[in-house]
Amino acid sequence: MNPVVIIPTIYASKRASHNDNPCAVYDHPSQVGHADELRRCLQSLRYVRDLGRIMIVVGGDQSCIHEAAATVEQVANEFYDLDILVISEPENRLVHQRLTQLGVPDVTFEIGLEGYSAIRNLGLVAASVLGHDAVVFLDDDEVVDEPDFLYTAMYGLGKLTRRGVPILAKTGYYYNADGTYLSMSQAKWYNKHWQQGKSFNAWIERAMRGARLSSSNHVCGGCLALHLEAFKRLAFDPWIPRGEDLDYMLSLRMYGSNIWFDNRWSLRHLPPATADEGKRFLQDIYRWLYEFRKLEFSRTQIDLLQIPPSSLEPYPGPFLKPGLTKRIKKTAFRRSLTRPNKSSYRKAAKAATNEATVYAEENCSKYFEFQFVWPELMSRVMGDRILSTALLQSVELRRRHLGIDQQPAEQQPFIDPGKTGEIRLNLAD
Repeated sequence: MNPVVIIPTIYASKRASHNDNPCAVYDHPSQVGHADELRRCLQSLRYVRDLGRIMIVVGGDQSCIHEAAATVEQVANEFYDLDILVISEPENRLVHQRLTQLGVPDVTFEIGLEGYSAIRNLGLVAASVLGHDAVVFLDDDEVVDEPDFLYTAMYGLGKLTRRGVPILAKTGYYYNADGTYLSMSQAKWYNKHWQQGKSFNAWIERAMRGARLSSSNHVCGGCLALHLEAFKRLAFDPWIPRGEDLDYMLSLRMYGSNIWFDNRWSLRHLPPATADEGKRFLQDIYRWLYEFRKLEFSRTQIDLLQIPPSSLEPYPGPFLKPGLTKRIKKTAFRRSLTRPNKSSYRKAAKAATNEATVYAEENCSKYFEFQFVWPELMSRVMGDRILSTALLQSVELRRRHLGIDQQPAEQQPFIDPGKTGEIRLNLAD
């Protein structure tokens, strides 16, 4: 196989204003000029055997996206022994220009540099264009410890189980800074109605005792391998604010496939601290209410398999059952009595009744409409030599202006390939 490692990295400006799009709110984005987590991740990849191309997709706040790409390029230049390709705004524009030429409807929201899912979808498109038949997603705040990491990622991918079921997607698991794969979510009195960590621990403890590969109820988005036969058929859902990895598993099941858990495939997840628990809880509210409505809507579609919450026990089934809004309100109230940023929890409780519920109802059907477009889109761009040449030329142009003399990224002028005229798509080729 010819896998590519895709690392989404997200940047935000210090002066970033409030974003009304819940899908463009991120847990801990990097600041321009800083890439310590990414540098640590790339350093660990130096010891992975037979590692091929690494694709870093730079997304986030569009007001600083060019400077962010320059920061990442400067870091990539430090790892001259790795085959690193940086994808950002100029490459994103080239993708959409080519899609327009190929007669694809406008998908700038669904594929792009804002939102976890859109960034992943751009990576999948680029991987397909460049001829990769598998992708391995990592997060930039992770560390790979095993030299055979890539071999382990590819184990079983594209093969059949003993029952003849194809393994087209698989996930591993994280160790945290304390050296455990169990969730450290506290079972405090204020979490009585929101036992997310406890439910997850019950599931993974059982999965770790089972066969090496087993049907998964959970997905680690930073330890995720997809075969071409999966990602050319199925996109990530751009309307889910967070948890797009778990959502991908649910979507796979709706469309008749599955994701597999490999209890011998792992890495270390070392994220920075979350600044505001209340804001993260608000994103979880949007996520779970949307997921609940999406599953409800899917039951009205005759071409989709139904996913009952009972099939997702002990996790995430409890978060996909009726009564979710009441549980959210009770949890928000309890946390507001004792946790920091009390006002954030009060806003979260209000959102569960108002804007988050409206968002879920208004958007729960859109992913399925996009799914009518995605497979045809992928078939048109797969191995497209015009677009692959343009992407590689765009990346090389940015490198020439940012990387050769090794000056600090912030002192380098950014040359926009879309404005220089040096990179064009020639339909006559």
